[in-house]
Amino acid sequence: MLNKLNQLLENRYDEMVEIRRYLHQFPEVSFKEFHTAAYIEDFYKKLGIAHQTHVGGNGVVAKIAGARPGKTVALRADFDALPIQDEKDVEYKSKVPGVMHACGHDGHTATLLVLAKCLNELKEELEGNVVFIHQHAEEYAPGGAIAMINDSCLSGVDVIFGTHLWAGVELGTIQYRVGPVMAAADRFSIKVQGSGGHGAQPHKTKDAVVTASQLVLNLQQIISRRVNPVDPAVISVGTFKAENAFNIIADSAYLEGTVRTFNDEVRDQIEAEIDVVASSTCALNGSTYEYKFDRGYPAVVNHKEETEYLVDVASSIKEVKAVEETPPHMGGEDFAYYLRHVKGTFFFTGAKPEGVEVAFPHHHPKFDINEKALLIAAKTLGAATVLYHQHEQNKLVPSHQS
Repeated sequence: MLNKLNQLLENRYDEMVEIRRYLHQFPEVSFKEFHTAAYIEDFYKKLGIAHQTHVGGNGVVAKIAGARPGKTVALRADFDALPIQDEKDVEYKSKVPGVMHACGHDGHTATLLVLAKCLNELKEELEGNVVFIHQHAEEYAPGGAIAMINDSCLSGVDVIFGTHLWAGVELGTIQYRVGPVMAAADRFSIKVQGSGGHGAQPHKTKDAVVTASQLVLNLQQIISRRVNPVDPAVISVGTFKAENAFNIIADSAYLEGTVRTFNDEVRDQIEAEIDVVASSTCALNGSTYEYKFDRGYPAVVNHKEETEYLVDVASSIKEVKAVEETPPHMGGEDFAYYLRHVKGTFFFTGAKPEGVEVAFPHHHPKFDINEKALLIAAKTLGAATVLYHQHEQNKLVPSHQS
């Protein structure tokens, strides 16, 4: 069956590209992906594949029931875009001002749709069931995954696989990691309240800019001097606002940033430490503060057995030239929630564009992918799906019979 599936996928590669380019031209940001969700729904409707819409919001879930008994495998693709102006000079450039697919989610969706179409043609040979989770709002917390899970998208699912097309990695490379592979992504804000005044009379003020500036520097000491150095962690301040005329000392200043961690205890520690640092820094300068810490996605933690299974599967794909372990990524992903409910793994599919030494990074206005990666992702996910029941059955065979 796998050979038949791979042949079908190869025959429909052009369709994958066509779908990806269509979606690329009509992107929609998180929680507003109404047209995209309708497009996905229409695709399954035309094929006669059972599906549900408005799952947890804009999510779409389709299901193919194999004619033979077996496990239920879920595959997930996200489909939201980003509020970025597309600066590429290509025929499939975004037609929506200020919005583009700058992270490859259009490719994820195209991959999963065509894979579903091919598997549907082979359902008489398929062992078990396949659930196709088309998820909205991956880019913006609280994300779409948790809402879809609460709306039963994982009902009856035994295992889940997902991939991310990765533009910085060479085509033909599959990257994996057992355990934590992507970080928890949290957000914090601090408002420093001082006492403003004339720029020529600083001694009569409590300068919020000076206090907030000290705070930016002091926060870094949490990482360098408070967190165990063997535990990866990041604190980055991305926003600093204190708008005034040039000759006015600011009454208040506003900071906003992100925290990235892999360890839940470190995550708790940093949340508390930011409060301590803000309190002491502001007290030193006679100012007050307001602090808010918003928890985003937890860390993506891959299951050992399913990741090792994926490595074996990926190694058998003819277009895959390298299967390599990746260091942990500090980026966040709400695929983490699925892995907290069922076993599975999340991996990266190399999608570096041809002819470039360094690819534009994800979330860049000129971001693009090598579309040949769509076929590799589809074949890898397809093989992981159709071979899974056999893999599980082999585990039941006593070692002396294997």
